[in-house]
Amino acid sequence: MSQADAAPPRPNLPSLRDIIARYGLNASKALGQNFLLDAQLLARIARIPGDLHDAEVLEIGPGPGGLTRALLAAGARVTAVERDHRCIPALAELGEAFPGKLRVIEGDALEIDAAALFEGKPHIASNLPYNIGTALLVRWLSAEWAPWWQSLTLMFQREVADRIVAPTDGEAYGRLAVLAQWRSRATLAMPVHRSAFTPPPKVMSAVVHIVPSDAPEGVRFATLERLTAAGFGQRRKMLRQSLKGVAGALEALERVGIDPTRRAETVSVAEFVALAHALG
Repeated sequence: MSQADAAPPRPNLPSLRDIIARYGLNASKALGQNFLLDAQLLARIARIPGDLHDAEVLEIGPGPGGLTRALLAAGARVTAVERDHRCIPALAELGEAFPGKLRVIEGDALEIDAAALFEGKPHIASNLPYNIGTALLVRWLSAEWAPWWQSLTLMFQREVADRIVAPTDGEAYGRLAVLAQWRSRATLAMPVHRSAFTPPPKVMSAVVHIVPSDAPEGVRFATLERLTAAGFGQRRKMLRQSLKGVAGALEALERVGIDPTRRAETVSVAEFVALAHALG
């Protein structure tokens, strides 16, 4: 028996392959779907946020409910947002197996005010649809700080995951790394081989874990976003060229003591924060 058909968290649940066949849930390329069926792998992902007993969890794009099962088995109370109406009956069946533990909302995660769904602070854990993953991450990172969520445990294409956790001056270092790291801790929790998915994507994947930390005083997200967009938008140019369109940026470089002949990829997260602070 393959890992994909391993026993689900509850013995009365049919296998995920049976659920997919029964409800005709072939993965939709248009919706960026790639399903995880390996119960052991899913359980490992569900353990990344820590103890989820009676914790609130937001899941985006649950599909047939593989990660949802693992989160519920870990004791979480899950709110799942699913755009694909084909998956709703399958998730309803899962909810019956975990009474009072699963709330399913049919809709587009980009259009739903997720924070308004919770009284407390949920963890967010998702095998994100590839076509909206980065947009959702930037939205969650730009939330008022401290944010409305406790942690983010998110599956991305490996290339995107590397960009989130990249160190300064690395090949993957850029805007996303700065936005993720200036007031949170971002780590690559585990790589996931393409063969773990159905259907297998063309690229490798990885789970990123992000935990918020204290925000530096006197620094606005909008200012930092403007600086990184300009700096990395022309990453091969010197800062004196790439930042000249940001009002006051060249003067701020001088005040902070950053050489204007450097390129954005050599500027550390702390230096970007200092630059944003200087701009007020």
